[in-house]
Amino acid sequence: MTPEEFLNEIYNRATSTLNSTVIVDQSICDKVIYICRCTSNRSGVRLLMSCLLAKLDKPYIDPRKPYTEIGDTDSFSGRTYDEHYLTKFINDYNLPVNPTTAFLTPTLRNINLPLTTERELVGRPRDLYIKSLELLEDVAEQRINADVLFVEIVRVLLLLRNEKQSRIDSLLKALERNEGALPLSSESIVTLISQHLACKNASRLPVLVVAAAYKTVGTQLLEYILPLNSHNAADFQTGSLGDIEICIIGEDSVITAYEMKMKQVTIDDIDLAVKKIARTSARINNYLFVTTDTIDPHVAGYAKTFYEKTDGTEIAILDCIGFLRHFLHMFHRIRSDYLNNYQRLVMNEADSAVSQSLKEAFLSLRHSAESGE
Repeated sequence: MTPEEFLNEIYNRATSTLNSTVIVDQSICDKVIYICRCTSNRSGVRLLMSCLLAKLDKPYIDPRKPYTEIGDTDSFSGRTYDEHYLTKFINDYNLPVNPTTAFLTPTLRNINLPLTTERELVGRPRDLYIKSLELLEDVAEQRINADVLFVEIVRVLLLLRNEKQSRIDSLLKALERNEGALPLSSESIVTLISQHLACKNASRLPVLVVAAAYKTVGTQLLEYILPLNSHNAADFQTGSLGDIEICIIGEDSVITAYEMKMKQVTIDDIDLAVKKIARTSARINNYLFVTTDTIDPHVAGYAKTFYEKTDGTEIAILDCIGFLRHFLHMFHRIRSDYLNNYQRLVMNEADSAVSQSLKEAFLSLRHSAESGE
């Protein structure tokens, strides 16, 4: 069987036993549940899936040796199995796992020794890595078969996916009951999104605040927004100018770039932006920083000095909430369209960028605002 065929079989077995485990050893079940439901770090479950798939594909390998640098005949490339096969599998079934490989995380990269239980992997939470290595050892020592453990992991992930979707569906139904009520005012929407931005781990949200504006009025402005890059992708990796890039409809050259900051913009940030502008062949009209922090007048003044030096590119710093307030009042008649576009962007983001709790928080906040609770 090919790796793809193994994955299809694992999925079918997991769905057929969705409501009951086939594993007798409760300690193994408990470890699987802990790793699959560890929302603060998803690398453990993807590590296990990669190693188990390799073991199924090549039974002679040791699942504790997912690095070719180890050099043994029973070692293998866990990253290859992870990226070549698991990514599609995870996306096809919307499994609640990080969309990128576990082997590029700080804890799991640059290793050239087996992942035995004697190893101390530096990462948080500590128990995640302890339990992950114990499960790999359980397979290596034949205390459980790789396919049985893999089925259990996918089964728990499917249950978690269904639970999360059920909560989202319930919150969306609650919003439907508010339809027909007086639309939220522009200021109420500002308050709602300000509350959302104040939630924990909200660094992706300012990007969506600006992106929703162009989704709402881009056609009227004869401009469109390029697809957003991954939340954790650096500009030098993607080749992009900023977090958001705007083009004129019918053309593909960037005219406006936005860079989002959850902290104060510094002179170093301005200097880096100037370097990126100098490297591009596009004619950039505006390079705009949008921050949720205060704006230093000295830095703002420094940014202004580059208009002539860049031959016509304006660099400026905008306040995120100020941007939102001005936009909503300028386009007051379609403020509800803006709010719906923001919600759609929030819901469509991967959990690694906008967590499940952030998605639920927005829906709850919107329901409270619209129902007057």
